[in-house]
Amino acid sequence: MSYFIVAFVFGLFIGSFLNSLAFRLEAIWQAVKLPRGASPYSNRSFCPDCGHLLSFFDLIPIASFLFLRGKCRYCHGNISLRYLLVELTVGLLFGLIFYSLGNTLYSYYLILISFFLIVIFLYDLRHFIIPDSVLIPAILIALGYLFIFDYINLSQYIFSGLGVALFFLLIFVFSKGRWIGFGDVKLGLLVGLMTGFPNVLVALFCAFLLGSLVGILLILFGKKKIKSEVPFGPFLIFGIYIAILFGNSFVDWYLNLIL
Repeated sequence: MSYFIVAFVFGLFIGSFLNSLAFRLEAIWQAVKLPRGASPYSNRSFCPDCGHLLSFFDLIPIASFLFLRGKCRYCHGNISLRYLLVELTVGLLFGLIFYSLGNTLYSYYLILISFFLIVIFLYDLRHFIIPDSVLIPAILIALGYLFIFDYINLSQYIFSGLGVALFFLLIFVFSKGRWIGFGDVKLGLLVGLMTGFPNVLVALFCAFLLGSLVGILLILFGKKKIKSEVPFGPFLIFGIYIAILFGNSFVDWYLNLIL
C-alpha cells in the first residue's frame, strides 16, 4: 500500500506536468494562439487565457484546482476540468501499476513509457493526430527494454507488434484512411511490443469494445454522427494498460470458459 500512495502522489504531479506539456505541443504543432507574451517554450507554466506565469501554489495537483474553485487566480478564467481529471487518472494509474506489479524494474519501465502514452492519449483525443516525435521514442524505449531485459521473448513481442501493425495497415488501406489513421498503424506496433501474445488480443478486444461503446453513446446523445471521426489512439492505450495489468486474468477466465 505504501508503494501505491507514493506512486499515486508522484502520478499527480506527473499528470500536471503532462497536461502542461500537451498544451505546449498543441501550441507548437497546431499553431494554437497563445496569450500575449506567452511562449510554448517557456520554462514556467502560464495561464492559457491571460498568459500570467503561475506560481508554485497555483500548480499543486488537485489542491490548487479545488482551492481556486476551478478559476485562474489572476484573470478568473475557468480552468478546464480536463486538468483535474488527468491528474487523478495518472495518479491512480501509477498507483495501480506499483500495487499490481510491485517495486520492480518492469513497473519503472511502464512509468517511463507512460509519459509518452499519456501525451499521445491527450493529443490524439483533441486533434486526431498521433505525433511521431512522441510515438517513435516510446517504440524505441519498448524495443530497448526488450533487447536488454527480456531478450528471451524478444521475437514473440516483435511478431506481436508487426502482426498488429499489419492488421491495422490492411484496415487503413481497405478503408482508404476513413476508419483508422496511419498513426494508429504505428501505434499498433507499440501495442504488440508492450503486451505480447496472447495479451495483445486482450488489448485489441478492449480497444475495439470500448471504442464501439463510446461511439454508440456519442451518437445516441447527439455529439457525433454515424460518419463522424472518433480517435482510436486513446482506446488502444486504454487496451494496453488493461492487457498488462489484467490480461492474464482475462486469458485464464476465457480458457476456463471454453475448456
